[in-house]
Amino acid sequence: MNNQRYLTLYSAAVTALLGVMLFTSGGAAGPRQQQLEVLDVQRINIREPDGTLRAVLSGRATLPGAIIRGKEYPHPREQAGMLFYNDEGTESGGLVFDGAKGNSAGSLTFDAYEQDQILQLVGMTQGSRSAAGLMVNDRPQRSIVQDLEEQAQLKALPEPERTRLLSERASSGYYGQQRMFIGKTNDKATIVLADKSGTPRLQLAVSAAGQASIDFLDEQGAVVKSLTADHLN
Repeated sequence: MNNQRYLTLYSAAVTALLGVMLFTSGGAAGPRQQQLEVLDVQRINIREPDGTLRAVLSGRATLPGAIIRGKEYPHPREQAGMLFYNDEGTESGGLVFDGAKGNSAGSLTFDAYEQDQILQLVGMTQGSRSAAGLMVNDRPQRSIVQDLEEQAQLKALPEPERTRLLSERASSGYYGQQRMFIGKTNDKATIVLADKSGTPRLQLAVSAAGQASIDFLDEQGAVVKSLTADHLN
């Protein structure tokens, strides 16, 4: 077959293929739609026309690490679920879940800008223990990128030094603190309000037996005064 004839046949084939594609797409520009009964995949990325990532739906094995402004940082996750991203391609919350052998957990979170969650709806069971509720957290003003990039340095520290540093940071609220919990732990329904250091200072509780109380706590989290219905009579 000479080159001229080959090119002629190739051109005809391409033209026919384009014609079929145009016909099957309706001949009009716009979003293409497909109807499927079952879509069996490990991960789905949802992106804007410019490529900005806006959501990921994934199993545990393929759920991404922490993505900030389109850059992914190592961040192991043990759950499956869906992650949400803002206009800059930065993680801004998610819905994740897992469970096996009598344990289960699910969490819906909303993150501060380039930080961890400030609002979390969570439910979990671990054997005979359970907790479910709404948590509100403080987070630092710095970008979480600083903490993600520091992980390798922290891992390189001797164990005692790393433990001491992380303990100091936790007590000072370096990574943020839980300020409020509304929910149930085991058989007790509670509302717990904490100070900036994360220490509970006020607790409203109703026990499984129906005993209601209001507890006032000091800077160490110890109860200094407790009110029940008997005190109000």
